Amino acid sequence: MKTGRAARRSEEKDRADDVDVRAEFSVDETKESATMRLSPLARISLGLVSLTAFLLLVADLAFHVFPDDVELARAVRKRVSEAAAIQLTALVQKGDHDTLQRTVDGVAARQGEILSMAVRATDGRVAAQSGAHVQHWVAPAGGHSTLTHVLVPIYSGREPWGQIEIAYRPVAPHTLLGWLRHPLVILMSMLVVGGFLLYYWYMRRVLEHLDPTAVIPDRVRTALDSLTEGVLILDPQGRIVLANSGFRKLHPGSEKTFLARRASDLPWLKASLDTEASEHPWSRALAASQAVTGTPLTIPQGDEAPRIAVVNASPIRDGQGTPRGCLVTFDDVTALERANSGLRSALTELQESRRQIEKQNDELKQLASIDPLSGCLNRRSFFAAADPIFEQAHAASADLCALMCDIDKFKSINDMHGHAVGDVVIQQVAKLLKSALRPNDLLCRYGGEEFCILLPGMTLIQAFVVAERIRLKIEAQAGAAVPTARGLRITSSFGLSSVSLGADELNVLIEQADEALYASKQNGRNRVTRYDVLVVEGAA
Repeated sequence: MKTGRAARRSEEKDRADDVDVRAEFSVDETKESATMRLSPLARISLGLVSLTAFLLLVADLAFHVFPDDVELARAVRKRVSEAAAIQLTALVQKGDHDTLQRTVDGVAARQGEILSMAVRATDGRVAAQSGAHVQHWVAPAGGHSTLTHVLVPIYSGREPWGQIEIAYRPVAPHTLLGWLRHPLVILMSMLVVGGFLLYYWYMRRVLEHLDPTAVIPDRVRTALDSLTEGVLILDPQGRIVLANSGFRKLHPGSEKTFLARRASDLPWLKASLDTEASEHPWSRALAASQAVTGTPLTIPQGDEAPRIAVVNASPIRDGQGTPRGCLVTFDDVTALERANSGLRSALTELQESRRQIEKQNDELKQLASIDPLSGCLNRRSFFAAADPIFEQAHAASADLCALMCDIDKFKSINDMHGHAVGDVVIQQVAKLLKSALRPNDLLCRYGGEEFCILLPGMTLIQAFVVAERIRLKIEAQAGAAVPTARGLRITSSFGLSSVSLGADELNVLIEQADEALYASKQNGRNRVTRYDVLVVEGAA
């Protein structure tokens, strides 16, 4: 039984020790996690500030570096009290009570540490006082002065006359604001805050001059230098831990060693990316904990052509998946881009040559189909376009009219004013004809001063109205538009026919319109003659 109880007690003790160990380990883990929230640089800076503050306190204990507020206040208050006693004793002996009161007020006003002051006779009578003396004055025990309540005896001759009572402010602050304004608190605050900032800045500059690549084995650096791609290995803060030879060859001004510099701070790399540091590929890869690929990079090379690279960044994770750095590769695609650029240039040249050929073909087509003087269709292109229109209208029994136009007495114009003026007259008449027609109407310079017009979808009456409008427009505007022949009068004659009058071919329709034109010429010119009217008159 005894052995069993001992065994149970031993087992319970082991369980208790195990619980204590687990609790201690849990506390250590909590402390470690809280400590890990600060960067190593911040922890070093805090340690240096703590050491500095400790050294100052040790120096004060050993050599009294900081002044003692109590002793300093005691000495100052002793001198002030003795000086005030000398002045007030003289006034008491003179019996000058008014001056005594003014002196008490003046001393209390000049000394900011004095809360109140009074001159009291031995019988308890107050001869003079300043401030709320009753409120501030507390008689010290045993009649001995304290740091805040001072008693100074006054004598009249050899006999005691009374005493001077002075109530001072407490030396140590009694409020939080008072402590915050205390010189020692201000000094220590400045030491902690300012020292931390200065140490942090200084250590950061010092670390920039340390070589973090020393932790990379030589065989790893040699293997990375054998790669054609540029390779950077960055720490979680974006500082360069390793840069292979391929990366250093990307820019002629690249340093041989980067000495823990941030990749985003390299001038040529920052200028090539031309974005904020937070948008750089490695910054985004570390922030999102995922790969960022395909970022284009154009790297200037001084007087030479720039190099083109593609940047890929991938975070380096530990066993728990936490990013511990970043692997950045720079694929030099300059040769490929130059080849592609050459192909694009060749393709652009081919496309431009094709556009030029098409343009020339259009010009040739226009030259082959447009009359160069009037800008109207020539006879060949007119019939090529008019035949399908006539066939369609004839098959559908749709309206289609033909209008022949001739400039009256054109030979006389050439004889009197010259062929140059005659050409201008043809151009002006053609211009007026175009302005009066619809986009789907066909206008042709049929020959010499004669024009042929095809009017699809227009009845004979409608076409007659159009012809009259054109005739009047030519008569009113054509002559005035020829500046070299003032007073020139230009008129025109028209002949009109329609498929509704029985023409079964395009040539027949145009011949009918031409016969009507001839009738207009015979009947005095400057008029429009319809073929149906001409037929009726012939039959009569």
